[in-house]
Amino acid sequence: MINTFYEKLANLVVNYSLNVKKGDRVLIEGPTIAKELFQAIFLEVLKMGGHPLAIPRIEGLNELLFKNASEEQLLYFHNLLKLTNTEFDCIITIDGEFNTRNLALINPKVLATYQGSPDRTEYIRVFEERTSKKELRWICVPFPCHAFAQEANMDLFSYSNFVENALFLDKENPIEEWQNMEKKQDQIIENLNNVKRIQVIGKDTELTFSLDGRIWDNCCGKENLPDGEIYTCPVEDSVNGHIRLSYPGIYMGREIENIFLEFKDGVVINATADKGQELLEEILKIENADKLGEFAIGTNYGITQFTKNIGFDEKIGGTLHIALGHGFKNIGSKNESAIHWDILKDMKIPGSKIIADNKIIYEEGKWQI
Repeated sequence: MINTFYEKLANLVVNYSLNVKKGDRVLIEGPTIAKELFQAIFLEVLKMGGHPLAIPRIEGLNELLFKNASEEQLLYFHNLLKLTNTEFDCIITIDGEFNTRNLALINPKVLATYQGSPDRTEYIRVFEERTSKKELRWICVPFPCHAFAQEANMDLFSYSNFVENALFLDKENPIEEWQNMEKKQDQIIENLNNVKRIQVIGKDTELTFSLDGRIWDNCCGKENLPDGEIYTCPVEDSVNGHIRLSYPGIYMGREIENIFLEFKDGVVINATADKGQELLEEILKIENADKLGEFAIGTNYGITQFTKNIGFDEKIGGTLHIALGHGFKNIGSKNESAIHWDILKDMKIPGSKIIADNKIIYEEGKWQI
């Protein structure tokens, strides 16, 4: 018998986020520790008449790759992986870890080589192209596990409750809750889609960029769970100024703390960190990773604390995040990169605000529109 929590989550994923239909080919991927969630989603897809394929991920394989592979092997990208982007109608990625520090001892240059593979960049491009055309529906869904609970300084029971609240699974009708978020955020986006210029003011921060020709998108549980953000992509060469990121940047399980970035005409010209400076420098060497691919504002006030899991943290109400690297073509971005790395800033700090065309739209963690 499948746990009620996983049944409710599977129902939300299959029937709201992806709206799986009869005949849909559905790939389910994730760690083997998520066995019950695999089963619940697999069963729900069958109920809807879809064709599920489950591919569990075995622990330790990434460590073996990064410790033993040659440069040629790091850059190699299997054709079978390319088929996951072209042959399926839906992809469900279960987010869970055996050990969030499993790559802590890997040389940053090895990670940068792996992420910088041209074939990996092309894989991302095809994925984005198909998702933007709605040919491929994709969702990342969390699995409450000990590793994530430990990172969040919680026991597993408390963390499971935290996840349940973040997903609105504690509500009588979770799907209705997500639909209400969608409506509210549509209204905000309607006000922002004509904005030409954004200015961010905050602690050690004064950043400006153009949005001319760009639009905003509504994240309301259709591509990520949990969700709750609106995002856009700055005009590439328009980003100027500096920003201090309040929260640690997590890159492939490694922490980079107190990141400061300075931009000139869209490119990072100065980057410092109190911890992880070498890794930060290696990341910025990846093609186009020194440019801003995304600007977003978190809107899920049910997520109340930083957990070192970007799937949750970037949605925290009262924060913004930027992403270095790949931008989204459906928004108008022209920046292509092998990485898309989100980093957060706390906007609840006194004096923090976002100004759109000389009008304050967001101040100290709250909308002003």
